[in-house]
Amino acid sequence: MAKRLDLRAFQQDLNDRMQDRSRQGGQQSLLGVQIAGQNWLVDMSDISEVLSLPRLTSVPLSQDWFRGVANVRGNLYGVVDIAAYLQNGAASGEATNRILLLAERYGFNTALLVDGVLGLRDTSEWRRSVEDGAQFVDKQGVSWRSLAVVELVEQPEFLQIGI
Repeated sequence: MAKRLDLRAFQQDLNDRMQDRSRQGGQQSLLGVQIAGQNWLVDMSDISEVLSLPRLTSVPLSQDWFRGVANVRGNLYGVVDIAAYLQNGAASGEATNRILLLAERYGFNTALLVDGVLGLRDTSEWRRSVEDGAQFVDKQGVSWRSLAVVELVEQPEFLQIGI
């Protein structure tokens, strides 16, 4: 009988190998995502998985940016529309939307809803910028912001989903 593939173990192994390789090479593994039409970078060590937008169950008396609860393989995750939380619009709910499950080390079953995933980015040859809040400008002149997940989960407002 063929050996069954455990998707979660495969993704974790892939993430671990990418982190090891980036530590050896001195570069960070950053995932490019689109939030409210802007390009953002998320450190791969801050997320455990990227998934298509699952069916959400709404939560009464919650903040507008809290989109609901999703069942991911039997575990419930609170889904935060990061664009709405940053007061910069809202995710469209289209098929290109993705959720980023936060890494287990944060102790929250939380997923960030983004407009789309743009793939891994190597910022080693990008220039740093502080114009318009951008941290990086790539070779094509496109601005990128960094999403600091650590700072996000430490904000009291982020932890208070009730109205």
